[in-house]
Amino acid sequence: MNVLMLVLVVFGMSWGTTISVTPQGNTKGFQRPAIYILGDSLVDVGNNNYIDHSIISRNNFLPYGIDFPPGKTSTGRYSNGRTLVDIVGEMFGVEDYIPAYLDPKTVGDVVLRGVNYASGGGGILNETGAVLGNRINMDAQLDNFANTKNYIISKLGDHGSNKFLARALFVVVMGSNDFIDNYFIPFLSIPEQKMLTPKMFVDILISRFRLQLTRLYEMGARKVSVANVGPVGCIPVERAINRILNSKPWYKASDSCISEMNDAAMYFNKKLKSLVMEFNTKFVESKFLYVDIYGVFSHVINNYQSYGFENYKGSCCQTLPDPLQGLLPCNPKGEVCKDRSKYVFWDEAHPTDAAYFIFAKLLLERNSKYVYPVSIQQVYFT
Repeated sequence: MNVLMLVLVVFGMSWGTTISVTPQGNTKGFQRPAIYILGDSLVDVGNNNYIDHSIISRNNFLPYGIDFPPGKTSTGRYSNGRTLVDIVGEMFGVEDYIPAYLDPKTVGDVVLRGVNYASGGGGILNETGAVLGNRINMDAQLDNFANTKNYIISKLGDHGSNKFLARALFVVVMGSNDFIDNYFIPFLSIPEQKMLTPKMFVDILISRFRLQLTRLYEMGARKVSVANVGPVGCIPVERAINRILNSKPWYKASDSCISEMNDAAMYFNKKLKSLVMEFNTKFVESKFLYVDIYGVFSHVINNYQSYGFENYKGSCCQTLPDPLQGLLPCNPKGEVCKDRSKYVFWDEAHPTDAAYFIFAKLLLERNSKYVYPVSIQQVYFT
């Protein structure tokens, strides 16, 4: 199982579009490892549906999920359809989607298949996302995984659980909200910005993230895929803020990306890649992967027409007219674009199903330049 074969079967940008990623050779008796996901709204599959008083960071209503199979199902995903981890799971041949931790049905042996702990609005820092209402930040998600691990131990014993978790794939997608809904919140973050430079703030983030990823390792994770932060200064809500508040120092050009946010994200990503390299040296029996979401996202934005997109700046679900379009989240009265596959962004901050599909394809290409030091499938299938 050391050599992998990437089989691509593409039937156009539709729900029939599939890519299968399978191990080469005899797969009889091969049991796919469990997948455990920690993160924010980019990978939340509905945990926020079950959080009391989660006002802004909840979307269990249409038009969210308008294209989710079998159709028009608002699951709590921040998309018109699937998330990136949903699509990657499909490509890996995982049966059904990895369930939300807080879903009442995610009990018993269901957790042996995998669990999604992600929460919209969640961040590395516990104070991140407070303006959005209740959410589950990284520390709390680790606590929730600890509960899952206790069940696995009760089922498999200490030795069996260690072996089981060593085969599992852990996916971590965290950090975007620490910039969007913490350090760079307009007006509210001004006092913090006066106290901390962006680099000082990033250093705090990395220090905290180091402890969190170390804790995940100590709880048995040996295959960990860590996504970096995307170009947060280019999401529709930030472009809208740019248009409205262009008197601020970092809001330099109307309708353009916010360079200071992207600069901070790139500095975070540089530090994160070094941390991943450090962990691979320190924890020799583990494999930490650095997944370059920033690179994938930027590539698609810069080459959007090559991938069949027509709009890479605005949101498909529009709740306000220009120049405010993209400023607010999608809501039940939002006007939805007719062809979601032509938009990179679904709402004020999250990609469409079509964009996620392209991201997944680029990440799972053989020798993908967006994953370091080895491919995700090589880690998953070995």
